Amino acid sequence: MIAIGQHQNLIVDHDASNGHYLKAEDGGQTILLPNREAEGALTPGQTVRVFVYLDSEDRPVATMRAPKIEVGQIRPLKVTDITRIGAFLDWGLSKELLLPFHEQTAKVRIGRDYAVYCYLDKTGRPCATMKIYNHLSSEAPYDIGDWVEGYIYQINPDIGALLAVDFCYHGLIPAKEMSADIRTGMTLKCRVTDKHPRDQKLFLSPRKQSYKTIGKDAVQIYRALKDEGGFLPYNDHSDPEAIRARFDLSKSAFKRACGRLLRAGRIVMTDEGIRLKK
Repeated sequence: MIAIGQHQNLIVDHDASNGHYLKAEDGGQTILLPNREAEGALTPGQTVRVFVYLDSEDRPVATMRAPKIEVGQIRPLKVTDITRIGAFLDWGLSKELLLPFHEQTAKVRIGRDYAVYCYLDKTGRPCATMKIYNHLSSEAPYDIGDWVEGYIYQINPDIGALLAVDFCYHGLIPAKEMSADIRTGMTLKCRVTDKHPRDQKLFLSPRKQSYKTIGKDAVQIYRALKDEGGFLPYNDHSDPEAIRARFDLSKSAFKRACGRLLRAGRIVMTDEGIRLKK
């Protein structure tokens, strides 16, 4: 089966004056790979990796060029034109991608980039939408303290900046963490400061962690916890010499550092030791 709006491997079925006709491994329909969209010499029976979209007459057509987005992805694309049916976006192919008016969350301008999600409309044509929130995942593979990269796609002055982390995951820079130069369309490196207790969405900060906040001793213990899989067999009842041997800290310094991590919501203390807070 040939999928519209996606990369796939197809087989050269036969050649023609206007290009090469391709088919899927299971046979079925053939589609044209125009000469202008091919790279290098191709022969019947050869497997080629192509992207399939619809031409100006809504016929499936292949290209060996790599588009800037495909169905199921989120990417920033530039507006090239605005017409009575919507805006058109440059996605790297000869036929541009439609962003219908009803899929726009704000007025768009020619020459500016906007983060969009690519989908197939009810007629099977690739289209774009700026409504990307519901297409982001909360299951980011990051932990508190990790640095991530996110694209700011919306700013709410009361809540903060909404980011698409890796163009896949939910991220939020709370309003209290924002600076005046943060704006939509920016790509920022941010530190994960917390996770939402219910849905695990990422809370972010563009600022480096201040050692004055929890102290370098607390940072040392926190990093050791991460290195050891989230658990260390030390607590208030541990032998002072065991603590010094492991952390090069006095027991009082160890207890102060753990207290800071507790207040910051980073750890839990148990009878067995310290655990990272989930």
